[in-house]
Amino acid sequence: MIAGGGVLSSTAAELIVRFVIGGAIVSLFAVIAEVFRPKSFAGLFGAAPSIALTTIGIAILQHGKEYAAIEARSMILGAIAFFIYASIASWLLFRHKARALPTTLGLLPVWLGASLALWYIHVAIEMLERKV
Repeated sequence: MIAGGGVLSSTAAELIVRFVIGGAIVSLFAVIAEVFRPKSFAGLFGAAPSIALTTIGIAILQHGKEYAAIEARSMILGAIAFFIYASIASWLLFRHKARALPTTLGLLPVWLGASLALWYIHVAIEMLERKV
């Protein structure tokens, strides 16, 4: 997508930057994943960290460090909520031999609830800090 003067539009340029940086970081994490056993960790190391790092980098460039800090904090809270969800799902799948699809779909509200609870706690702490 080239604009009238032959220069890429900002949207196209951003997509290219995301593609190149994201691809490079995915490749780096894929190499790191090759070191670890079992190989099921490869998916964890290949996707989430690389996407998060690329998103934070672009957020810093486009919106500044304060905005990126908020994005990073949101990612951390989401990861904690996902850990809660995954822990419960793993426990049910391994301990009670539950079926994977109904278990993981049925527990999605747990992930949402944990995310909302963590967000609420964060907002409450911020409000308390402002009063002090």
